[in-house]
Amino acid sequence: MVSSEYERKIAARFTTFDQDGNGYIDRVDFSVAAKALLAEFETPARSDKGQALYSGAEAFWQGMAGIADRDGDQRITRDEFVNGAVKRLHDNPGRFAEIARPFLRAALAVADPDGDGTATLGDTERVLKALGAPADVAATAAATLDTDADGRVGETEIVDAFARYFDVSDSDEGADSGEGSA
Repeated sequence: MVSSEYERKIAARFTTFDQDGNGYIDRVDFSVAAKALLAEFETPARSDKGQALYSGAEAFWQGMAGIADRDGDQRITRDEFVNGAVKRLHDNPGRFAEIARPFLRAALAVADPDGDGTATLGDTERVLKALGAPADVAATAAATLDTDADGRVGETEIVDAFARYFDVSDSDEGADSGEGSA
């Protein structure tokens, strides 16, 4: 049985995606996130990186809608988000990270000016702030993402952290720390 505590924790993750604060998640929220990242890193939307980011955002939206948009109205309410997580992600939060992978990979590429597949902690912090994380949370989360302490953040670190962020099992108190954004 899934606890109401799990539901409360996963409901708190809803605001990570509701970029415009209108009370539901839709395709526009993913476009807003992509546009914010491109603006932060002065990357043209029509560039290869820009197109990859918008494609990743669309794939992420489609995956999320497939999990949670139960009435097919192309909007995910908080209740749909929670119910989708409870029914489809509770036992496998890594699945959600895999749905997000194309967007996360493309966001990393935008933040990776030298093309080595990693972003500096400063650039990672910029990504998180562009996605709506408060400055203090973004700084802490960027440092936390650097699990190998090399001063850079790579795709594996980001995808693993995303899975942990959505693993809000009752036994994992650290997952509810509020660190990280989508």
